[in-house]
Amino acid sequence: MKLVVTGGAGFIGSAVVRRAVRAGHEVVNVDALTYAACLDNVAEVAKAPNYTFLEADIRDRRAMDTLLAEHHPDAIMHLAAESHVDRSIDGPGTFIETNITGTYTLLEAARAHWVARRRPAQFRFHHISTDEVFGSLGVTGQFTEETPYDPRSPYSASKAASDHLVRAWHETYGLPVVLTNCSNNYGPFHFPEKLIPVVILNALAGKPIPVYGAGENVRDWLYVEDHAEALLLVVEKGAVGRSYNIGGENEARNIDLVRMICAILDAKRPGAAPYAGQITFVTDRPGHDARYAIDPTRIREELGWRPSVTLEQGLEKTVQWYLDNEPWWRALQSRAGVGERLGVKA
Repeated sequence: MKLVVTGGAGFIGSAVVRRAVRAGHEVVNVDALTYAACLDNVAEVAKAPNYTFLEADIRDRRAMDTLLAEHHPDAIMHLAAESHVDRSIDGPGTFIETNITGTYTLLEAARAHWVARRRPAQFRFHHISTDEVFGSLGVTGQFTEETPYDPRSPYSASKAASDHLVRAWHETYGLPVVLTNCSNNYGPFHFPEKLIPVVILNALAGKPIPVYGAGENVRDWLYVEDHAEALLLVVEKGAVGRSYNIGGENEARNIDLVRMICAILDAKRPGAAPYAGQITFVTDRPGHDARYAIDPTRIREELGWRPSVTLEQGLEKTVQWYLDNEPWWRALQSRAGVGERLGVKA
């Protein structure tokens, strides 16, 4: 396939780009190179003959029209988004502009191109979203594709709005779309402001390891390479107009996750004392959702996909990757907001 991947220099987007290029797809990576993007994430495929990079903003309609006219993709995989909840609390405007206005602009460019090419049946607009649009669960239950939306943060509200736009463009204009909502991703190239990298890097630096509240919040953790595999399967074989929940089947409380990482570091790079001694409980994030959990039955039964990496395996792979790739994360630690406590302005 010929794929346009938006946000392909980010964490999940770069995993999709790397896997797609290795699989032989022709990939055009479109990224505005904002603070969380890094072209080193795709360095291994940068010289591949089936890879092209374009620095452009999805909010720029002229740039999107030009891109589609020049490359005529079989599918657009839309991953470009502002994604850090804490940053959305401090500055929601950027999330509204990128996640809502940007998705609208891209949809309109895609629709115009699809119509101009006489509505090819094989074309797909694949919108990648999050389980956070569904809100917060109690101690039982899971999100399904039919769960009502109930976003609680500016980030999740902006992603919920973008999901609705994509569905509306399918129902109103017939644009062939597929949607996916994933659980928390982790793995190589994870930007250092997110929980798992923060734990690893603070532990190694001898700094306090911050845990929000009492650490009781539960997340379902999905290894990013598993997610990339699922996304490429959906864009190739997913039913038009259908949404698919993608989960890791790996639920854990934040405090247990942090302790697991500390134990792995104790084994791989022992310090003077166990790293768990650096755990520090801090004031909770405003509106912090209690629990996320995904029911992946649809993607398993319809497309035959299941995650291949357990949480224990994925965390060991991830910790080892950060130990082996210090130049990558060192270069990102000077970027605005990294290493600071964000999301407290509320």
